[in-house]
Amino acid sequence: TKIMTAAGVMVLVDRVELRLSDKAMKFIPEFNEGARKDITIEQLLTHTSGLPDQLENNNELRARHAPLSEFVKGAVRTPLLFAPGTKYHYQSMGILLAAEIVERVTKTPLPDFLQQHVFTPVGMTRSVLGLGKFKKSDMVPMQTEHAAPEAGGGDPKAREWDWNSDYWRNLGAPWGGAHSSAADVAAFLRLFLHPDGKVLRKETARLMIQDHTPMLEARLGIGFMVGPASLGKGCSARAFGHSGSTGTLAWADPGTDTTFVLLTALPKNVSGSLLLHPVSDAVSGGMP
Repeated sequence: TKIMTAAGVMVLVDRVELRLSDKAMKFIPEFNEGARKDITIEQLLTHTSGLPDQLENNNELRARHAPLSEFVKGAVRTPLLFAPGTKYHYQSMGILLAAEIVERVTKTPLPDFLQQHVFTPVGMTRSVLGLGKFKKSDMVPMQTEHAAPEAGGGDPKAREWDWNSDYWRNLGAPWGGAHSSAADVAAFLRLFLHPDGKVLRKETARLMIQDHTPMLEARLGIGFMVGPASLGKGCSARAFGHSGSTGTLAWADPGTDTTFVLLTALPKNVSGSLLLHPVSDAVSGGMP
């Protein structure tokens, strides 16, 4: 979901409606207290803004079925973990604010914007942010007994807001609320493996898969993870992709012209070592 949201932001970069170097507060004026005023859109998309992954009251918000607007209000006020640009810390709330910027600039809900400007041009007929035209019964249920703490942690009391709930499936969280198929995700990755200008200019597509954090411990493109460390042991340094806590891993490697997508219903904290990374390593040539 995060890389799809990032692609939506970059559509606006192509339109020159915003720049990666723009301060987030240019579009979210209330995001201006202290060091927040210095956070750039690029930092929101490279996990270097200082924002936390989840809000301290994330579970409480989900338990009462809060709309995304309440998550935005929380992200605008939440304390920063470090000075912007100085460290890497995986943060869904940065992606949320990047999505909020898209909605404020275009005056269009992000699910509709992605459908019109990303999914449809690529032919991603089985992809949607939220549920859209689909029903929950069209989707594979998650094995929530192994869910991450921020998704209920397998607590039966969380069934009304966990990954399988009507609330979460319809929310369309820009950091983890997309539904798709393996074929569609592969088609999305090919936008960057072989950019053709359908969604983004070739230069913009290539910019997304370059290393934007060369001085930090993690290698990040715009929305993407870059390099073999998190993708596959046999991947080249040019590989790019992303994983998902619900139990997914997807990458493409320009070095071998390979695309890999594995979507499971078993959360990554179990399927990562059991399935996702062993298969990825084998496909990438990192295992004998």
